[in-house]
Amino acid sequence: MNQSKARITAIGSYVPERILRNQDLEQMVETNDEWITQRTGMKERRVAAENEFSSDLGFKAVQDLMARYDQTVADVDMVIVCTVTPDYIMPSVAAHIQGKLGIPQTGVLDLNAACAGFTYGLHVANSLISSGLHQKVLVIGAETMSKIIDYKDRSTCILFGDGAGAMLLEYDEAQPSFVSHHLGAKGEGGMNLYGTHLSTQMNGEVLDNPGYLVQNGREVYKWAVSTIPVGMKRLIEKAGLNMNDVDWFVPHSANLRMIESICKKVGFPIDQTLTSLVQYGNTSSASIPLALDASVREGKLKKEDHVLLYGFGGGLTHAGQLIKWHL
Repeated sequence: MNQSKARITAIGSYVPERILRNQDLEQMVETNDEWITQRTGMKERRVAAENEFSSDLGFKAVQDLMARYDQTVADVDMVIVCTVTPDYIMPSVAAHIQGKLGIPQTGVLDLNAACAGFTYGLHVANSLISSGLHQKVLVIGAETMSKIIDYKDRSTCILFGDGAGAMLLEYDEAQPSFVSHHLGAKGEGGMNLYGTHLSTQMNGEVLDNPGYLVQNGREVYKWAVSTIPVGMKRLIEKAGLNMNDVDWFVPHSANLRMIESICKKVGFPIDQTLTSLVQYGNTSSASIPLALDASVREGKLKKEDHVLLYGFGGGLTHAGQLIKWHL
C-alpha cells in the first residue's frame, strides 16, 4: 500500500555554456561523429569552466526552479545533493549550496549512488517527508563529470558531460507524487565502473588510471539490459498497474542503444521515452532531472501522467520510481 505523503512542486535545471560536439572530439581522440552517434546517440555535451563546480551548477538549477515556479526555499528543511563529483571531500556540496541559498535551518547531505543518484535522492526525500520528519526537501542532481574524465580515453570521453537538475518536494497527503519504488545493487560488479580516490585497490586488484573514471562498457551494458527490465516490471507490479498505464519512461541517459534494448525487452515504445543524452551526453545523477525538465519546457508532461524514472550505473546500483505528475 502506498504511504507517500510527498509531492513534487517545482523543477529546474542548468547546464554550462561550453558545448563539446562530436566534431570537437574528432580533434582530441581517434573517433568521428558517425561512430559516436551510431553507438551512443550522443551529439553534444556541456563542459563546466575551470572555475565552475558541481555546487555552482546545482545552485543555478535551484535558482531556475525558484524563478519559474515563484517558489521560495526559505523554509526548506533538508537539502540532498546527488553527485559523484563533489567540489571537495568536505564540506559537502549540499552544505555549499545551503550557504549560497542562505537557509541556516536546513539539514544538508550528499548522496552518492552514481547514475542512480537522483532516483535514490527522491526515495530518501519521499521517506523523510512521508515519515513526518521533514516538510520541504530540495533534491539536486549535480555533476561535473568532465573533471574526472581522461580525454585521451576514447571509451569514456565521448560519453560524459556536465549539468544539474533540481526538484522541490513538499508534504501533501492529498496529492502525493510517489506511487511505487524498486531498489537494488550488484556491489561485486564495482570493478566495471569506478573512479579512484583514497583506495587504489578493489576486490584485491590494483585499479587502473587513478584519478579518472574507468568503465568496462560491455559489462555495464550487459548488466543494465538484463537487470533494469526486471526492476521496471517489479516497480509496475507493486503499483498494481501494467506497462500500458505508463505515459513516459525516463531512464538514466547512459547510451541510446542501451535504452532501446531495455525498451524492447519490456515492450515500451521508444517514442514515449525521455532522455537528455543527445544534447548533454551522460551526466550521471543529473541526466534524469535534465530529461524531465526539458520535457516540461516542451509541454510533453501533463498532469496525472504516470512517469517511470529509472537510474542505474556505478555501484553497480539501480533505483526506480513510479511517480504521478502533478505539476
